[in-house]
Amino acid sequence: MTEHFELALLGVMLCVFVYALLSSAISKTILTLPIIFMAVGYFASHAVERSASPETLDHGRRLLAEITLVLVLFSDASHVRFNRLRETFQLPLRMLVIGLPLTLAIGTSVAYFLSPESGLAMALLTAAVLTPTDAALGQTVVSSPDVPTHLSQTINVESGLNNGLVLPFVLLGAILASTSMGHTTDGLAFNAMQQIVLGPLAGIVIGWGMAKLMDAAQTRGVMAEASGGVAFLMIAFASFIGAEIIGGNGFIAAFVGGMVFGNTYEHEIHFIGEFMEGVGQLLTMTAFFVFGALLLPDGLQHMTWNAVILAILFLTVVRMLPIWLSLAGTGLALRDKLFLGWFGPRGIASILFTLIMIDEFDFPGEAELLACVSMTVFLSIILHGVSAAPLSKWIGRKA
Repeated sequence: MTEHFELALLGVMLCVFVYALLSSAISKTILTLPIIFMAVGYFASHAVERSASPETLDHGRRLLAEITLVLVLFSDASHVRFNRLRETFQLPLRMLVIGLPLTLAIGTSVAYFLSPESGLAMALLTAAVLTPTDAALGQTVVSSPDVPTHLSQTINVESGLNNGLVLPFVLLGAILASTSMGHTTDGLAFNAMQQIVLGPLAGIVIGWGMAKLMDAAQTRGVMAEASGGVAFLMIAFASFIGAEIIGGNGFIAAFVGGMVFGNTYEHEIHFIGEFMEGVGQLLTMTAFFVFGALLLPDGLQHMTWNAVILAILFLTVVRMLPIWLSLAGTGLALRDKLFLGWFGPRGIASILFTLIMIDEFDFPGEAELLACVSMTVFLSIILHGVSAAPLSKWIGRKA
């Protein structure tokens, strides 16, 4: 089993190396990083399953999910500036404040209509894990010189923030759904309140305190600039672990901690972006590989027509209608609203939320939830990946 694991690990490393060698050539095609590593993972799924015991694989994918989600939440939130929200973040702010709740409401209604036997709580959980968008899948659009700056910035900011904002709804849906499995409602309600209150508190204290300490160290010249990446890792995971120790939700703490750190730290914060460009891309590759190897085969095994219909609706109507409504009165052309609505790809956050909630809670319809998320992410990887380059050129010509 050890030999199989080493061979599988070596195969993944070789794939990463080949991608790095050909990255410039690949960027000129319709292929994207998520498409490639999802496909590699899917074709290697049998080898991966033989490489270790199911328990080891479950622990490994849970650990990967937690590490990736903590870093993504903290990093994305750290780039938000409160003093610029009303000036430069008007469009993403409307999409988050108006569009996100509408997406949750419409998504819950659609999920419940398609599977009323699963209950309203499962419909809410399904909508919550499928609401956040993925910056990695939209990277081609964000970095394209053809896309007007105000549109690419809107997509980037919205995808960075909606992961953290939707977290309480994911937690609420999972807790409510688990009550139907015989858990006591009082204990779960108290636990939910504790996590939602203490999580942000831990993030605020750690994010603010560490920012002040780093400012003092840099002002006095005792901290090397190269140490910023190490400090970022420590603060992100300290927020997560600190919240878990006191009974709060670590992911909410990481998101709030990143936001407080970014708005408190007075020096340049470029070290977070530089760190995530390298390590973050590697984590993204691994996450999509794991999705293709371990989640997609299970999802396809439990696939139903309901799951396919739900996936298509979440990528179109459930996403695009709320965004169109939220942008009413902004003066944007219809094509711009449709462009922003379409590029709400589902990816890493949906995968990680599903993994963690299934592992942490017991609720009915876990296989159906996995099938819905797998199909939605699969279609999103293909459709958004293939359409990114041509639609970017199209919106550039129209603008």
